[in-house]
Amino acid sequence: MNERLRCHITVAAVIENRGRFLFVEEEDAGLRVLNQPAGHLDPDEDLIAAVRREVREETALEFTPQHSLGCDLLRLADGAVILRVAFTGTVSTPAQPIRRDPAILATHWLEAATALNDHPLRSPLVARSLRRWESGLRLPLESAGELVDNVRPAPARPEE
Repeated sequence: MNERLRCHITVAAVIENRGRFLFVEEEDAGLRVLNQPAGHLDPDEDLIAAVRREVREETALEFTPQHSLGCDLLRLADGAVILRVAFTGTVSTPAQPIRRDPAILATHWLEAATALNDHPLRSPLVARSLRRWESGLRLPLESAGELVDNVRPAPARPEE
Protein backbone atom coordinates (compact mmCIF):
# COMPACT_ATOMS: atom_id res chain seq x y z
CA MET A 1 0.00 0.00 0.00
CA ASN A 2 1.26 3.47 -0.85
CA GLU A 3 1.85 6.08 1.82
CA ARG A 4 -1.02 8.56 2.09
CA LEU A 5 -0.47 12.10 0.94
CA ARG A 6 -0.05 14.62 3.74
CA CYS A 7 -2.21 17.63 2.92
CA HIS A 8 -2.72 21.02 4.56
CA ILE A 9 -5.87 22.97 3.69
CA THR A 10 -5.66 26.73 3.31
CA VAL A 11 -7.95 29.49 2.10
CA ALA A 12 -7.13 32.83 0.46
CA ALA A 13 -9.01 35.98 -0.52
CA VAL A 14 -8.46 37.93 -3.73
CA ILE A 15 -9.94 41.34 -2.99
CA GLU A 16 -10.02 44.04 -5.66
CA ASN A 17 -11.09 47.65 -5.33
CA ARG A 18 -10.66 50.23 -8.14
CA GLY A 19 -7.98 48.22 -9.92
CA ARG A 20 -5.91 47.48 -6.83
CA PHE A 21 -5.70 44.26 -4.84
CA LEU A 22 -5.36 43.82 -1.10
CA PHE A 23 -2.13 42.13 -0.05
CA VAL A 24 -0.62 41.37 3.32
CA GLU A 25 3.10 41.65 3.92
CA GLU A 26 4.60 38.96 6.10
CA GLU A 27 7.92 37.33 6.80
CA ASP A 28 8.80 33.93 5.37
CA ALA A 29 12.24 32.41 5.95
CA GLY A 30 13.63 35.84 6.83
CA LEU A 31 12.28 37.51 3.68
CA ARG A 32 9.44 40.04 3.50
CA VAL A 33 6.86 38.65 1.06
CA LEU A 34 3.39 39.46 -0.24
CA ASN A 35 0.43 37.18 0.09
CA GLN A 36 -3.30 37.48 -0.23
CA PRO A 37 -5.00 37.36 3.15
CA ALA A 38 -4.79 33.62 3.71
CA GLY A 39 -4.34 30.87 6.25
CA HIS A 40 -5.12 27.39 7.45
CA LEU A 41 -8.52 25.86 7.99
CA ASP A 42 -9.27 25.41 11.69
CA PRO A 43 -11.06 22.37 13.17
CA ASP A 44 -14.87 22.53 12.96
CA GLU A 45 -14.68 25.31 10.36
CA ASP A 46 -15.90 25.32 6.78
CA LEU A 47 -14.04 27.06 3.95
CA ILE A 48 -16.23 30.18 3.91
CA ALA A 49 -15.91 30.69 7.67
CA ALA A 50 -12.14 30.16 7.40
CA VAL A 51 -11.60 32.77 4.70
CA ARG A 52 -13.77 35.30 6.53
CA ARG A 53 -11.79 34.70 9.74
CA GLU A 54 -8.40 34.89 8.01
CA VAL A 55 -9.21 38.20 6.30
CA ARG A 56 -10.47 39.62 9.60
CA GLU A 57 -7.38 38.46 11.52
CA GLU A 58 -4.86 39.61 8.93
CA THR A 59 -6.40 42.89 7.74
CA ALA A 60 -8.84 43.94 10.49
CA LEU A 61 -11.52 44.14 7.78
CA GLU A 62 -14.76 42.18 7.33
CA PHE A 63 -14.78 40.01 4.19
CA THR A 64 -17.94 39.16 2.29
CA PRO A 65 -17.14 36.28 -0.09
CA GLN A 66 -19.00 36.41 -3.40
CA HIS A 67 -17.39 33.68 -5.52
CA SER A 68 -14.89 30.87 -5.39
CA LEU A 69 -11.83 31.09 -7.64
CA GLY A 70 -11.16 27.35 -7.45
CA CYS A 71 -8.28 25.55 -5.83
CA ASP A 72 -4.65 24.64 -6.38
CA LEU A 73 -2.15 22.19 -4.96
CA LEU A 74 1.32 23.34 -3.91
CA ARG A 75 3.94 20.64 -3.39
CA LEU A 76 6.18 21.32 -0.40
CA ALA A 77 9.82 20.27 -0.10
CA ASP A 78 8.91 17.57 2.45
CA GLY A 79 6.47 15.90 0.02
CA ALA A 80 3.30 17.22 1.65
CA VAL A 81 0.96 19.45 -0.32
CA ILE A 82 -1.11 22.50 0.44
CA LEU A 83 -4.62 22.53 -1.00
CA ARG A 84 -5.44 26.24 -1.35
CA VAL A 85 -9.01 27.34 -2.02
CA ALA A 86 -9.31 30.95 -3.17
CA PHE A 87 -12.30 33.27 -2.95
CA THR A 88 -13.14 36.74 -4.15
CA GLY A 89 -15.39 39.30 -2.56
CA THR A 90 -15.51 42.67 -0.87
CA VAL A 91 -14.28 44.09 2.42
CA SER A 92 -15.72 46.64 4.79
CA THR A 93 -14.69 48.28 8.02
CA PRO A 94 -16.18 46.41 10.98
CA ALA A 95 -18.50 48.17 13.42
CA GLN A 96 -16.11 47.33 16.25
CA PRO A 97 -12.35 47.75 15.75
CA ILE A 98 -10.44 44.51 15.26
CA ARG A 99 -6.81 44.02 16.18
CA ARG A 100 -4.71 42.74 13.27
CA ASP A 101 -2.51 39.65 13.67
CA PRO A 102 0.96 40.89 14.76
CA ALA A 103 2.59 38.49 12.26
CA ILE A 104 1.26 40.74 9.47
CA LEU A 105 3.84 43.47 8.93
CA ALA A 106 1.62 45.66 6.73
CA THR A 107 -1.31 45.66 4.32
CA HIS A 108 -1.07 47.13 0.80
CA TRP A 109 -3.48 47.94 -2.02
CA LEU A 110 -1.44 47.30 -5.18
CA GLU A 111 -2.05 46.89 -8.88
CA ALA A 112 -1.55 43.27 -9.91
CA ALA A 113 1.46 44.05 -12.12
CA THR A 114 3.19 45.91 -9.29
CA ALA A 115 2.66 43.05 -6.87
CA LEU A 116 3.76 40.40 -9.36
CA ASN A 117 6.77 42.23 -10.77
CA ASP A 118 8.13 44.32 -7.92
CA HIS A 119 7.70 42.16 -4.82
CA PRO A 120 8.59 38.62 -3.75
CA LEU A 121 5.47 36.48 -3.32
CA ARG A 122 4.80 34.00 -0.52
CA SER A 123 4.19 31.24 -3.09
CA PRO A 124 3.36 30.79 -6.78
CA LEU A 125 -0.28 30.35 -5.74
CA VAL A 126 -0.54 34.10 -5.08
CA ALA A 127 0.02 34.75 -8.79
CA ARG A 128 -2.24 31.85 -9.84
CA SER A 129 -5.14 33.24 -7.81
CA LEU A 130 -4.63 36.70 -9.30
CA ARG A 131 -4.56 35.26 -12.81
CA ARG A 132 -7.80 33.39 -12.16
CA TRP A 133 -9.43 36.60 -10.98
CA GLU A 134 -8.12 38.50 -14.01
CA SER A 135 -9.39 35.77 -16.38
CA GLY A 136 -12.92 36.34 -15.08
CA LEU A 137 -13.31 32.95 -13.44
CA ARG A 138 -16.08 33.11 -10.86
CA LEU A 139 -17.52 29.92 -9.40
CA PRO A 140 -20.63 29.88 -7.20
CA LEU A 141 -19.81 29.99 -3.49
CA GLU A 142 -21.74 26.73 -3.14
CA SER A 143 -19.01 25.03 -5.20
CA ALA A 144 -16.73 25.28 -2.15
CA GLY A 145 -19.03 23.00 -0.19
CA GLU A 146 -19.49 23.01 3.54
CA LEU A 147 -18.41 20.99 6.53
CA VAL A 148 -20.51 17.82 6.79
CA ASP A 149 -20.34 15.51 9.79
CA ASN A 150 -20.05 11.82 9.07
CA VAL A 151 -22.67 10.82 11.62
CA ARG A 152 -24.62 7.66 10.98
CA PRO A 153 -28.06 7.25 12.48
CA ALA A 154 -28.35 4.77 15.30
CA PRO A 155 -29.71 1.42 14.17
CA ALA A 156 -33.42 0.99 14.70
CA ARG A 157 -34.33 -0.97 17.81
CA PRO A 158 -36.75 -3.81 17.44
CA GLU A 159 -40.07 -3.13 19.09
CA GLU A 160 -40.37 -4.66 22.52
